[in-house]
Amino acid sequence: QVNPTLKHDPTDLRRMFGARADALIDAVSSSADLVFELIRKHHIDCNPKRSGWIQASYTEAGTAHLHKRAEQWRGYGIPVKSLDKVQVSKLTGSDQFKGGWIDSRAGSLHPFAYVMGLANAAIKAGAYIYGGTSVSSLNRLGNSWQAVTDKGLTVQANQVIIATNGYTDNLVPGLARTILSANSFMVSTTPLGLHANNILANGETLSTAQRLLLYLRKDQHNRLLLGGRGSFSDPHGISDFAHLERSLNLLYPHLAPFKFEYHWAGRIAITRDFMPHVHQPESGLTVALGYNGRGIATGTAMGKHLAALLAGGSVNEFPFPITPIRRIPFHSLQRLYITIGVAWYSLLDKMGVHSG
Repeated sequence: QVNPTLKHDPTDLRRMFGARADALIDAVSSSADLVFELIRKHHIDCNPKRSGWIQASYTEAGTAHLHKRAEQWRGYGIPVKSLDKVQVSKLTGSDQFKGGWIDSRAGSLHPFAYVMGLANAAIKAGAYIYGGTSVSSLNRLGNSWQAVTDKGLTVQANQVIIATNGYTDNLVPGLARTILSANSFMVSTTPLGLHANNILANGETLSTAQRLLLYLRKDQHNRLLLGGRGSFSDPHGISDFAHLERSLNLLYPHLAPFKFEYHWAGRIAITRDFMPHVHQPESGLTVALGYNGRGIATGTAMGKHLAALLAGGSVNEFPFPITPIRRIPFHSLQRLYITIGVAWYSLLDKMGVHSG
């Protein structure tokens, strides 16, 4: 999903960052424009579709909260629309929701194909890419840096960017302890043919307004792809995805039981404040991570603005806050954090307490 939003709405961002919030809001709000412009410019074949993102609620109280979110973004000039039960049912093909909102800026794509397209564009522009090669140490050499890889290769550069997100290790001291590395699980049905035509019929994407949210889209072969939380550990078998299979069957009982073709997982980086983090612990060393599940749009925007900054741009024009590295207390207990958090959020979701 290509969602040009953060976890926080404009009022919260202005409270958090004051006058600097407007530049941040602009950078995030234009992130989907940037993604689809890069796809067009570089002819990236990644099944792009820009039909909007729906956030839907199972409850009346949650729907009222979403309508207030929509009102905030409309006040900022963003083309979003509140949806009632009938409207959200028609768009999603499910009668499980009481209402929601739709952001027409958003869209979807095949993420691996998008990344490969960006990589090919970078190579054509003169970049070198070394896949399957981890950096084992990073050493200061005068005014530059030397990266040493696990294959014995060394690279020297004046500027280094660490952008490892949910796969961050101990290369930068303390960095891994600033995020919670949580697994996101995905399942895909077999192609559904005409049976899926009334589900997200225009190519919209969907997520539920819960703390333990589900997110859904349809691919070009009429498969339904559903994602959500997973166990802290990487999956060991198909049974680890059973909760997602049940969820999809409950969303569309008239098509259940679904047959599932693919199962996979990956890590996302969750920060304490649910904001992307940028750090510059030393001269020439920049860290950017923590997209909290919105990496395609926000990560692309981050790349653009970091490139401008490191090419000599003014830090005052950089829209993302640059903060010190602050470790999460008792980070070694992150497995316990996530387990307790999942249980607590699950209880709040069942009680119908809307998320912020």
